[in-house]
Amino acid sequence: MGAKFLTCDVCSKKFSRKSHLKQHYGTHVNEKPFSCDICGKKFSWRNSLNSHYLTHKIEKPLPCDICNKQFSHKLSFLTHFRNHGKEKPYSCDICNKQFSQKGNLKVHLQTHTNDKAYSCDVCGKQFHRKSNLNVHFRTHTNEKPYSCDVCNNTFSQKGALNAHFRTHTNEKPFSCDVCGKEFSQKRHLKVHFWIHSNEKPFSCDVCNKQFSRKDWLNKHHRTHTKEKPFSCDVCNKQFSQKHHLYTHIRTHTNEKPYSCDVCNKRFSQKCTLNRHFLTHTNEKSYSCNVCNKKYSRKDKLNEHVYTHMNVKPHSCDVCNKQFCRKYSLNEHLLTHTNEKPHSCDVCNKQFFQKDKLIQHIHTHTNEKPYSCDVCNKRFSRKHRLSEHLLTHTNEKPYSCDICNKAFFRKDKLTQHFRSHTNEKPYFCDVCNKRFSQKCDLFKHYRIHTNEKPYFCNVCNKKFSQKNTLNIHLRTHTNEKPFSCDVCKVRFSQKCTLNRHLRTHTNEKPYSCDVCNRQFSRTDKLNEHFRTHTNEKPYSCDVCNKQFSRKNKLNKHFHSHTNEKPNCFVSVAKKFMKNVI
Repeated sequence: MGAKFLTCDVCSKKFSRKSHLKQHYGTHVNEKPFSCDICGKKFSWRNSLNSHYLTHKIEKPLPCDICNKQFSHKLSFLTHFRNHGKEKPYSCDICNKQFSQKGNLKVHLQTHTNDKAYSCDVCGKQFHRKSNLNVHFRTHTNEKPYSCDVCNNTFSQKGALNAHFRTHTNEKPFSCDVCGKEFSQKRHLKVHFWIHSNEKPFSCDVCNKQFSRKDWLNKHHRTHTKEKPFSCDVCNKQFSQKHHLYTHIRTHTNEKPYSCDVCNKRFSQKCTLNRHFLTHTNEKSYSCNVCNKKYSRKDKLNEHVYTHMNVKPHSCDVCNKQFCRKYSLNEHLLTHTNEKPHSCDVCNKQFFQKDKLIQHIHTHTNEKPYSCDVCNKRFSRKHRLSEHLLTHTNEKPYSCDICNKAFFRKDKLTQHFRSHTNEKPYFCDVCNKRFSQKCDLFKHYRIHTNEKPYFCNVCNKKFSQKNTLNIHLRTHTNEKPFSCDVCKVRFSQKCTLNRHLRTHTNEKPYSCDVCNRQFSRTDKLNEHFRTHTNEKPYSCDVCNKQFSRKNKLNKHFHSHTNEKPNCFVSVAKKFMKNVI
């Protein structure tokens, strides 16, 4: 039996039920036969009046004379009271479910026989009840006759409107007889019951895993079929779950419907809001049984537990590399596709990870939202603040298993460990030179690109590295922050101080692999090594003569210009030596 369209003569809007068309006509004639007995407001539709009743929160709760249950809204009270007067004389012989009307029992029996007498003319889907067919038909007509008086959201089903309205009133009329937990929707209570009964009636045909809810089974089944039936209309990205699609769509609309009651920060997902809220309460409910470390989130505890077990449950299908955390695997997978889905709106720089993009944006805004409670120093990244706090306590939680050297930061320990293993996992695509640290590779790349992104505000001189710029700036300020504990001489660079200290200790940590001669500085070792290789990397632009040392090239260059800039200096040095 198919459903028929009913068309409005005024605006041509279509309806699946005559009662809905009749109520709709009232909007054209401005007829409002239903009025609120509390404030007198009138409505065209009865369900709009019922929804409106929920906006009146009664100061003195209404008690039920039969069971003494109290209600803060009149409609909830009336709905509850009617349920006491409903006698249910008709029961199902198969499952013992009871009904107040014989017709409802008859319809229910069809769920056992799988008899579906009503079919949709558009898609052929079949239903036990005509009312269910009518509701389904609205998915084709996009008819949503029920609207919320608070936020004007519209719904195709009355039950959906009632469930939605409880999000405004926070009403939870359905309670569990076992534990007393309350729910806003009856289906949520039904699913909750299975927790107590441990009943899981739905099982997977592939792996026999059981579920308490059919929709959970459907979601699980897609892990076997790799089916992604939900796609984004904007970018065509596909998803296996509908709520994942809805969450993704907010990346296009920038919609953030969930806000924090404490700081008003807004979020696109409710779970993200819940996680954020724990930063205000500092609540850490989950603790590790091995080391007692506490976490605010269960998933973070689970990830931590893997570090004790040395378990890496997530593996890459391309290179079989394993990871403790699923998001680490997801980030790793992007390295195979070279996909960088997150881009900066200011400079168009792209990133594998969203948090890296957020950190990068701070470089444009110069925003430093995290401050130290001890010294008020500010940071653009939260983990940098956490690392900085350790400098006040002098705590170094990360230590090397080989030499016991301790570090403030885990990444510094990882970098140090490569000095023992001589591991160099990062290599240059241009010259194949390998590096133990990723940042060193990026610095090296600038040799090929000749990129110098850092410039001095005083003299406009450009530099390929930020620390080189910082050192250069001290030539303008004459700042020398590093001092020798022995002779109090001050230096502008820490490396220069370290070299100087060796003049006191006579330490020569660098030795030649050929002749075992020792040196206090790496540059002196490199110069010496060229005496064995006969390498002469410095050449004169005038006569092309080559030299093993840069200072020899400089001296030679003066032979072309007839300049003797160092004569006075050398004489002065000899004079001072004789005086001393």
